[in-house]
Amino acid sequence: MTLPVLGLILLSITLSAIAQVLFKVGMSSAGVKQALAGGSPLDAALAVFLSAGVLGGLSLYGIGTVLWLGVLSKTEVSLAYPFVGLGFVFTALIGWLLFGESLTLMRIAGIALIIAGIVVISRG
Repeated sequence: MTLPVLGLILLSITLSAIAQVLFKVGMSSAGVKQALAGGSPLDAALAVFLSAGVLGGLSLYGIGTVLWLGVLSKTEVSLAYPFVGLGFVFTALIGWLLFGESLTLMRIAGIALIIAGIVVISRG
């Protein structure tokens, strides 16, 4: 795998992880919570899909998907796809840093296993 392809993979995965964070921000907003709690289904759907966080997350997912298509045109899917596991790693770390979510010993062990698996696959 070339360095530019690895860069595309990491950028695509990072954008997807940031998209998840934006989804969390959007769904945690007061307007969305209020619409989900007491509004009609249409009001709730509009509040969700018009939320800046959700719109931002969808936009980043779209960009990440276009980048991922570029990755798939340049390398084997069986080599590229395991890197998607880094999304779990990035999202857990961002959740811990921004939202104070817990990183228990089991989560850290899982993150270590994901990274180890990616290293093994990428060398094979």
